[in-house]
Amino acid sequence: MSRALPKYNKRRVAIVGGAAALALTGAVVVNSALAGEPGKGGTADARTLAAGPGTITCPDVASRLPAVPAPAKAEVDRNLALLRTQIDEANTRLVKTVGQGGPNFVQNAILGPLKDKRVSTIDRIAIAIGRQGTKPQGLNALAACTLGAGGAGGGAATQAPGGQGNAGNAGNAGNTGNAGNTGVGTITCPDVASRLPAVPASAKAEVDRNLALLRTQIDEANTRLVKTVGQGGPNFVQNAILGPLKDKRVSTIDRIAIAIGRQGTKPQGLNALAACTLNR
Repeated sequence: MSRALPKYNKRRVAIVGGAAALALTGAVVVNSALAGEPGKGGTADARTLAAGPGTITCPDVASRLPAVPAPAKAEVDRNLALLRTQIDEANTRLVKTVGQGGPNFVQNAILGPLKDKRVSTIDRIAIAIGRQGTKPQGLNALAACTLGAGGAGGGAATQAPGGQGNAGNAGNAGNTGNAGNTGVGTITCPDVASRLPAVPASAKAEVDRNLALLRTQIDEANTRLVKTVGQGGPNFVQNAILGPLKDKRVSTIDRIAIAIGRQGTKPQGLNALAACTLNR
């Protein structure tokens, strides 16, 4: 047989029941927001953004090599380890630069420079094998890397509430107020030709070809400087133009030194001439 509740107990039941209902309502609202579902009065373009910027992955070089001659093994192993280090450094940079740059930041400042470094390292591997046997061909096709799941691979737009946000590094808004490329200045680089020893006749054609390539690289960098005026953040010129240019020059200067070294004494210290500057 039921008995009517005292007024005090009725009041307490009402309060407890109301609190439980409020807590349940709050949980529903939170869960709806986390799931990316618009609540009442919410905007239709609200999204749950990716939690991280993704991971850079690169083709495996070791598995594509021919049999490595014993005298070349130490040098090849050293450069294979360097390839792994370069990927680790690029992934670290990906994390540290979240929120920086414009729509092509990841491609210009991380993936592009990484490819240039890998080209140089893969070249050294091929050359080391070629000294003792047949130089493997086509390995540079393995130099380009990609940004895997979780990131906007070099420029995909992402949506945030209000439809804002278009950035290259994991959907983070780019810097628009402090553009690094103001269009002022010219890129200049140390002269390599004047620092070379006497070039053996049999190496002259290859050395001249690579010296011409160094000049082409500077011209291309200056052209890019003009075409990207107003783009990027405060470090855009360094990250997207000067850094990749240095990496290309390291590879080209290495080829010059190796060509001379095949016929005589390989010149040392030329890579100190790889870095270029923006003269304003």
